Amino acid sequence: MKNKIITLILTLIVATAFGQDDVYPAKPFSGRLFIINGNVHVGNGQVIENATIEINNGKIIQVAQNIAIPQGDVRVVDAKGKQVYPGLILSVTDLGLKEIAESVRGSNDFRELGDLNPSIRSIVAYNTDSKIIGTLRANGILLAGVTPDGGTISGSSSVVQLDAWNWEDAAYKMDNAIHLNMPTFIIRPRRFGGGGGRLQQEEADPTKQALDKINEIKNFFRQAKAYSQEAIHTETNLKFEAVKGLFDKKQKLFVHADQVKQMLIAIDFAKEFGFDVVVVGGSESFLIADLLKQNNIAVILHEEHSLPAMEDDDVDQPYKTPAQLQKAGVLFALNDEHEESRFRNLMFNAGTAAAYGLTKEQALQAITLNAAKILGIDDRTGSIETGKDANIIISEGDILDMRTSILVHAFIQGREVSLENKQTQLYHRYMTKYGLK
Repeated sequence: MKNKIITLILTLIVATAFGQDDVYPAKPFSGRLFIINGNVHVGNGQVIENATIEINNGKIIQVAQNIAIPQGDVRVVDAKGKQVYPGLILSVTDLGLKEIAESVRGSNDFRELGDLNPSIRSIVAYNTDSKIIGTLRANGILLAGVTPDGGTISGSSSVVQLDAWNWEDAAYKMDNAIHLNMPTFIIRPRRFGGGGGRLQQEEADPTKQALDKINEIKNFFRQAKAYSQEAIHTETNLKFEAVKGLFDKKQKLFVHADQVKQMLIAIDFAKEFGFDVVVVGGSESFLIADLLKQNNIAVILHEEHSLPAMEDDDVDQPYKTPAQLQKAGVLFALNDEHEESRFRNLMFNAGTAAAYGLTKEQALQAITLNAAKILGIDDRTGSIETGKDANIIISEGDILDMRTSILVHAFIQGREVSLENKQTQLYHRYMTKYGLK
């Protein structure tokens, strides 16, 4: 009886998590759309005041002042006094793969068994019914790089747009990157005790273990390179097939690394194999910013609102790192992986970076155009420019400021998407119940 009750409770939790809201993907919009009178933050550092954006069939036709609005069947959105931005991009995330973290395993599909899993594709596990997606749209995040986790090579990530019925509709760019978790060279004691005690640290040599693992990874890529150069294969190797795109630069290698030694190995991978490498995490990247620039290594800074990685770092070092990378000329993007807030503070991370050395437009670029460049989608999105998809958000005030960042419109490929979500529905429900609305 007790087991039946526990099973029923877990079933209700999962049902609540995945219960359908009265929020549906927007229908295609095939007409002409004009957004007028807004202060347009292009995403490349330029701001056009009192501008008009002309959109046709989901594509941006032109952005300028004093564009004439034609008569006839057109839609006009007046953004007078408001701020217009490109849709924000969450570069690396388990969105749609993890719903209720570890507490309800049935809601999670972000990790595969095994160590070398390049053939695992996150896109096919992406759940468009996730309740978290709606909360991100309401905060201006319209695109995300959905990424698997676990093992040394986790698999491939894909970019999705956040208003879709299924993963096929959501797919924006599939299998754009292979993810490698660089082995650690340091075993740091846990801040709050537990796990990895003194005995383990004395017996284990983290440097030797890391170097052994790196040799194993290199041997894998050497074999994969030889496989990719074969004209005819006697047997198909799915793992080698999955990384073919790395050698012809159709894919990028996203190396998850925070320590300097890990990033130096990532640079070595770029040199030996000719990979287009991106460092993900990069908490110590400021220490080798010039070297990253010299080797054309981009960085995705994972969690800005955190303590510094090393005890002798400045306490505000995570806030200053973006400006230091900017000064060195490193291509970087800001990200948000915070489990509790579930990524919705992406733009406020950028706002913090703007308070610690970046200009507002540079901070915006770190979550729009820079992110698009790193993900390989800057030909389609990341800025409000002619020929790109109309992925656009309109805010009452500064999108980077927690007090004034209030979204009123969001468009994905010209479709106006709903800003409603589970949280706003509950807000309206209980405001009504208690006579406050």
